[in-house]
This record gives sequence, structure tokens and C-alpha cells, in this order.
Amino acid sequence: MKVLILCTGNSCRSQMAHGFLQSIDKDLSVFSAGTKPAEKVNPKAVEVMKEAGVDISGHNPYNVTEYLDEPWDYVITVCGGANENCPVFTGDVKHRLHIGFDDPSDAKGSDEFVASEFRRVRDEIIVRFKKFYNDELKSQNNRI
Repeated sequence: MKVLILCTGNSCRSQMAHGFLQSIDKDLSVFSAGTKPAEKVNPKAVEVMKEAGVDISGHNPYNVTEYLDEPWDYVITVCGGANENCPVFTGDVKHRLHIGFDDPSDAKGSDEFVASEFRRVRDEIIVRFKKFYNDELKSQNNRI
């Protein structure tokens, strides 16, 4: 089962979702990418995922164009707010889903507040991707 998770910068939400989904099922092939990839994964995303027991420190942002020629079982966009444009994936996809989240890198304020926003989004990602895994992926695997 191949899953591609997309957002704009591929530095926070898509990386956290990628790391979490891969951590709950090592047999999945999980990738993430962005339309305008950042230079590196956001250090706060790495930090809060480590707190949750998931290491994404070795992840790198990739451009979605690197994956257009591959077939995918699922392509999931994770962009959030109304002012944000979700990427459109034109490749070969069986299932397209949108599971949106606020961008924690937009948080402004004290270090404590910013960290709390990253944790809030991480926790939302964990809950919603656990549900996605249980409702969609486990049932797909049972049919194979």
C-alpha cells in the first residue's frame, strides 16, 4: 500500500503525518511532498514528534513533481486554512482524500505558545490518521 501525503512546504504537517502513519505500520510505503518544499523539516515538528515517540529527524522535504510518475493507493492533502491553497496531484491515484490541519508554523507568540500549537496539531494528526488507518488501510489490507 503506497500513501503520499501532500502540503505546501512539506516541513510540518505532511512530515508529522508521514512519520506517524509509517510508525504504526512498517509495511506501508509512506512518502510526503510539497508544492513549494522548504529547505528542511521544521525543527519544532521534529521536537514534538520525538515527544510522541516518532523520529522524523532524518526526513527531508521533497517536491511533489518527484512522485507524479508513480501510481498511488492514496494521496492525502493536509493543508488547512481557507487562505491556503491545497496542492493538486495529477498522477495515477486510486483514492484522493483531504484531511486538513492548521499550519503550526504560522503560530506567533511566546515559545510556549508556539510549542503548544505544534503539539495541538500533532495530536490532531495522530487522532485523524489513526482513524484513517483503522477505517481505510486496515480494511484494504484485509481484502488483499
